[in-house]
Amino acid sequence: MLEINGLNRRFGGLQAVKDVSFSVREGQIKAVIGPNGAGKTTLFNLISGYLRADSGITSFMGKQIQTMAPHKIARSGISRTFQHIRLFHEMTALENVMVGRHTQSSSGFIAGMFSLPGTRTEEKRIRNRALEIMDFIGIADLADTDATSLAFGQQRGVELARALASDPKLMLLDEPAAGLNMKETAEVAVQITKIRDLGITVLIVEHDMSLVMNISDEIVVLNYGEKIAEGLPLEIQKDSEVIKVYLGDEDA
Repeated sequence: MLEINGLNRRFGGLQAVKDVSFSVREGQIKAVIGPNGAGKTTLFNLISGYLRADSGITSFMGKQIQTMAPHKIARSGISRTFQHIRLFHEMTALENVMVGRHTQSSSGFIAGMFSLPGTRTEEKRIRNRALEIMDFIGIADLADTDATSLAFGQQRGVELARALASDPKLMLLDEPAAGLNMKETAEVAVQITKIRDLGITVLIVEHDMSLVMNISDEIVVLNYGEKIAEGLPLEIQKDSEVIKVYLGDEDA
């Protein structure tokens, strides 16, 4: 479904992503791990169009997307969450999720400005679908609550629901368990698995190794922008280079 070939991105003298290549098969949960500064979020920004690669090719469903704008990549079927929660202020949880349906909207600016019948019908359809998704995530009871007043874990749920609202084929989840306690992390693991069971492919960046090892089909490991390992969770756990990156060498 997703092919990354020779991706590079430099910020001045820092090579944030260096010749990274890997693929994601349809129906997978694939994780990208690595220490802080490994280039994981930069990689997500390149895939989703928030940054342009200096070189390399990103293909989604057989089509090159590395030069496409973020909104066009979103329309093609890729949605994402962010390492730091980005909810819209002065909007309810439901309204935030409804925003995620904008890629599925067909009404234009003029129709919306004059509130034409077709627009009102579509708005109702978007609202109902957003409520269905919130119920799927388990946060339907928070629909009318101001999104930014919610507890941190609940805000994570709203962001996840908003990403799901665009009916993506591929979801990029950037540290979905960051800041969560053990119970909330376990709930996130269940939610991600349920999303995969809907037929949505998942690419996840995460530091919580128990979460990664429990739900991932395959894992890619980055260090200083380079891929140093790729394989099944058990293979990654036993990889000497990965152990060295995370735990230091024997002398250390």
